Amino acid sequence: MGSKSKAPKPPDPKETSAASTSTNVGTAIANAFLGNVNQITPDGSLTYDQTGTFDWYDPYTGRTYKIPTFTATQELSQQQQAIKEQTDAAELNLAGLANQQSGFLQDYLAKPFEYDNQDVENWAYDLGSQRLDPRFAKEEEALRTRLLNSGIREGSAAWNSEMERLSQGKNDAYNQLMLQGRAQAYQEALAGRNQPINEITALLSGSQVSQPNFVSTNMPTIPTTDVGGLINQNYQQKLAAWQQEQAGLGGLFSGLGSLAGGLIGLSDDKAKKNKKRHGDIEGEMGVWSFNYKDEPAGTPKHVGLMASEVEKVKPSAVKKGKDGLKRVDYGKALGLMGA
Repeated sequence: MGSKSKAPKPPDPKETSAASTSTNVGTAIANAFLGNVNQITPDGSLTYDQTGTFDWYDPYTGRTYKIPTFTATQELSQQQQAIKEQTDAAELNLAGLANQQSGFLQDYLAKPFEYDNQDVENWAYDLGSQRLDPRFAKEEEALRTRLLNSGIREGSAAWNSEMERLSQGKNDAYNQLMLQGRAQAYQEALAGRNQPINEITALLSGSQVSQPNFVSTNMPTIPTTDVGGLINQNYQQKLAAWQQEQAGLGGLFSGLGSLAGGLIGLSDDKAKKNKKRHGDIEGEMGVWSFNYKDEPAGTPKHVGLMASEVEKVKPSAVKKGKDGLKRVDYGKALGLMGA
């Protein structure tokens, strides 16, 4: 004797996955529509339109989902569009000039950068001597006068030492002049070398039209529903309810077995109300909870068999009373006594 009630069927993994994927795709699409916020500013506008769909195939579930595609369109205001057209025309002209000049660069850059130190030194010397020679001539004349007034004769050791010091200072001044002149001349020559290149680079750089300043929009999102988790949670709830019912039925069956030896109860279907079947015992016989029709409301339910079911399986266990209602011999019905 035992219950034949079956446990709830576990959810199909693919069906659960399909439900979750469908929810995720739907949430993503809804968020995309929420995020595509059309904007209008004094400098222009930005609008979004759904321009089509594409099919996305889920290889696990074998289902295909239609995913929308969007096009973002930016339009400038009348003034900004006029500026852009003028800027584009100017850039085109500058690009044409740069293209023409680029042919010049091919030959220009093929020639090595030339710089002659000797020519620079000669130039610096000629330039500096116009100021340094008169100065050193005055210094030499003043030195001669001072030495003679001091009693130092020309050709003496003291005389020659002072003249040598004056000559060394003159040489140092000219050397410094030529070093500075060489550095300056080199920078000027290099700048002249790079000037055509810089001009063409400037022509190629051009300028850009100002873009509209769009606002930072509020981007609400819809959270994804954990459909797979809800399905499994529902299954666990059904399973727990079934397990609890099975535990209760076990107690019912045990109680019926202990009473069956001496129990003959009124089991006619016509005499009962609030009937509920809880499980099978044998064949078509089931365990039912019920109230008798003549019992007042709120009376605790009885547990037992239905005469109509027992009669089909073990007719000898069913007897009809003088009131015309059928009664069941539980000992015979449950196989605890001979039929």
